Amino acid sequence: MTAHFRLRTELAGTMQQAFDLSRSIDAHLGSMADTGERAVGGVTSGLIGPGETVTWRARHFGVPWTMTSRITAFEEPHRFADEQVSGPFRTFRHVHLFEPLERPMGTARTIMLDDVTFSAPFGPLGLVVEHVALTRHLRRLIESRNRWLAEALRQAQ
Repeated sequence: MTAHFRLRTELAGTMQQAFDLSRSIDAHLGSMADTGERAVGGVTSGLIGPGETVTWRARHFGVPWTMTSRITAFEEPHRFADEQVSGPFRTFRHVHLFEPLERPMGTARTIMLDDVTFSAPFGPLGLVVEHVALTRHLRRLIESRNRWLAEALRQAQ
C-alpha cells in the first residue's frame, strides 16, 4: 500500500527564488531545526542539483533515522523530485512543483505544490503505522517546512 498527500503553499517571490530555496540544504536544516536533522553525507550545504544525493540524520518518534535521497528529476525552475535511495521507508518520493501566481501590479508570487508518495516498511505492521501516524507526521513536517520557507521568502522581499 502506498500513502499520498499533496500540499499547496503560496510564497512571496519568483519561481526561481522558491525553487532555489526549496532545494537549499541550509534552508532545509533551518526548517527542520526542531527535529535535530543534520546533513551528514553527499551534498551537505548549498543547493542540491540533478543526480546529487544527501544523507540526513534525524530523530522522529524518539527513534534515530538515517535517509539518503537523490534528485531524480530536475526541470529548473518548474519542478524537481527527490527519492529515497536508502532509509526507513520502503519507498519515498517527493515532487516539488512551482507555478507563477498571476498578480496584477504587485510583487511576484509563486504556488509551490508538494506531492509526497511513500510506503512504510514492515508489511502489515508498517501499513498500520503508515495510516495511524506516519502520514500525519510527514504532512505536519512538510507544512512546518513550508511555513519556514514562506517566512524566509517574505523577509527577503
